[in-house]
Amino acid sequence: MLLVILWVVSVQRKLVSQDELCKNSMSQIGVQQSSRWDALTALAELVKSYNEHEYETLRKVISQRAVIGSGSKASEADAQEDILTSTLGRIIAVAEQYPDLKANQNYAKAMDSVNLYENQVRTSRMVFNDSVTKYNRTVRQFPDSLAARILGFTEKEYLKEVASKADMPSMKI
Repeated sequence: MLLVILWVVSVQRKLVSQDELCKNSMSQIGVQQSSRWDALTALAELVKSYNEHEYETLRKVISQRAVIGSGSKASEADAQEDILTSTLGRIIAVAEQYPDLKANQNYAKAMDSVNLYENQVRTSRMVFNDSVTKYNRTVRQFPDSLAARILGFTEKEYLKEVASKADMPSMKI
């Protein structure tokens, strides 16, 4: 009986540790997305001096920003990613219409920042999905699955692959 109790405690500790890694990696995605939102907001301000209508459109999209934290679900992070991608596409389209904007040093710096944050988000998403894989494997594999079920641990949702990322416009200026 003592061995069974020790085993359940061991599995519970392992699951809690893996669950915390999943929460931490989701929080990291939120931090990186927040940085990207800030860079996109700066880009929207640059667009303002070129076209007020485009600026208002971008501000409306940017107002849809939601905070992604450790308690967020994969679907919420995916939804924010879709909004970010849409906003970036609009900003790039505006820049194409205004060559002076593309030549602006502030625009170039902001686009470099967006590119940096884009890579950081991509890395954070991979870390999250790797953490979820490890956690889900523990929840599903026998005999740990027995303890997981008893303790109320269930599988977590993966972040979806963003198909539109393959067609994303170039970040080069």
